Amino acid sequence: MIQKFFHSETKSISSASLILAVSYLLSAVLGLMRDRLLAGTFGAGNELDVYYTAFTVPDFVALILIFGAISAAVIPIFSSYLLKSKEEAFRYLSTLLNVFLGFLIIICVILMVFAPFLVSLIAPGFLGEKKELAVLLMRIMFLSPIILGASNMISGILQVFHRFLITALSPLLYNLGIIIGILFFVPAWGLAGLAWGVVLGGVLHLSVQLPALFVSGFKYRLSFNLKDPGILKTIKLMLPRSLGLGAGQLNTIATTAIASTLMAGSIAVFNLANNLSSILVNAIAVSVSTASFPSMSLAFLKDDGEDFLRKFSGILRQIIFLTLPISFLLLILRAQIVRVVLGAGKFDWGDTKLTTACLGILALNLIAQAFIIFLSKTFYAAHNTKIPAIISGLTVAFNIGLSLFLVWLLNFSESFNFFLQNILRLGGVKNMGVIGLALAYSITAILEAGLLLYMFIKKFPKLQTKEISASFYKTLIATLAMAVFTILTRQILGSVLSLQTFWGIFLQLALSGIVALVTYVGVSFYLKSAELKTISDSFLKKFLYAGKY
Repeated sequence: MIQKFFHSETKSISSASLILAVSYLLSAVLGLMRDRLLAGTFGAGNELDVYYTAFTVPDFVALILIFGAISAAVIPIFSSYLLKSKEEAFRYLSTLLNVFLGFLIIICVILMVFAPFLVSLIAPGFLGEKKELAVLLMRIMFLSPIILGASNMISGILQVFHRFLITALSPLLYNLGIIIGILFFVPAWGLAGLAWGVVLGGVLHLSVQLPALFVSGFKYRLSFNLKDPGILKTIKLMLPRSLGLGAGQLNTIATTAIASTLMAGSIAVFNLANNLSSILVNAIAVSVSTASFPSMSLAFLKDDGEDFLRKFSGILRQIIFLTLPISFLLLILRAQIVRVVLGAGKFDWGDTKLTTACLGILALNLIAQAFIIFLSKTFYAAHNTKIPAIISGLTVAFNIGLSLFLVWLLNFSESFNFFLQNILRLGGVKNMGVIGLALAYSITAILEAGLLLYMFIKKFPKLQTKEISASFYKTLIATLAMAVFTILTRQILGSVLSLQTFWGIFLQLALSGIVALVTYVGVSFYLKSAELKTISDSFLKKFLYAGKY
């Protein structure tokens, strides 16, 4: 059974997407448990500010040096070698692992030494013990990019071999490691236990995938050739992608730096709200984009433009169909979601109100975030990493400027502050600066998605935009109908349930969500939405009977 598990393949995009989506949803459940434990244990205060700040630079390093290479270069180049020879493909992988991980270890050790300077740079508002704790956690977390670097590179290779079931387990184990850290390491080692939980998550992420890699035929070779043609091509392709991802991560770093100068808990509030808003988008956009990437890369390599654009159109319409209603639901049920997921322990009413407001603002950019994920990967599949990199660089500069302006405006404009307090129901809340960060983040994401879509249409003028537009209008009508019924249900339940208890809020959230789902599916069926039929046919029938996409 174990051998069969590691040999399992998922060859259709629909089946792979479903496996990854289920995996991301299960990982999301663990992520919600993780955030509830974090919020309940520490509250939105100094401890979580330190924890999220310590993540920023290690994440930055991993994105630039490893994740960029996987998305933009490793999968397409490995696929091109595989078309010629499996032995050559694995020789390239061995050399790549040795070169990149060796370089990554050196970089992380150097950054560990300079951690105090890095904390001062990205969190200028941290002083004394708060700064010392951030330095300690950051040094421990620098082990994570090394482990996850190897693991994510292996994930990319396993996806080429359609072993999506194995790769789907790794994010679950990563979150499980962090939860173990909260429950068992923190009581023993204090806040440093959170960092060791992250490291444990990375180890589990890697360990589940190694057997499948060797089963696929990989044999490790001690080769370290910097002049290898495959390595040189990888570096050439990954550089623009890495710069683009680095620019995107600068958004997080800039937000952290600005938030560190605001009231304690600002970093925690923004990150908790952002985690809640991104969970379902990751389940949809990341799973579909990841599953389709190898297939779209091969379609482009075979110079099959019609098949490439057909796949793009179908996947984009499915992303819109799934993401738009989720965006509206998060906006309508934001208070219930925050209270159910985070409202425990030290997470007080002030934290709840601020996180709810930030979640409502961030819900507005969900479809934009999904577009950014998918459009960027589509450009990489077409071996074009420059356009996403340039757009990402421009928008990060815009985000930093807009964040600073909105935080300043909230501090010095009483009318603007009063307006947001009224519309977001934040009467009496003093920590309004973090609202400016959420607003800037959402506006920037919408701008970036718009620019990427414009450039894609310009680059591929044969794309059938009428088909996408017609699908969008049907999705919008179904979403608006869903919104009306969800609001009515929420209000009716609010008048008959006790909203001062966990179960009262939970029932209001669950029943409103069920009404929303039934309404959306029903209206979509009435409108004969092609996406609803595609999802029901492809995801269910093809998952069960292993058909082709």
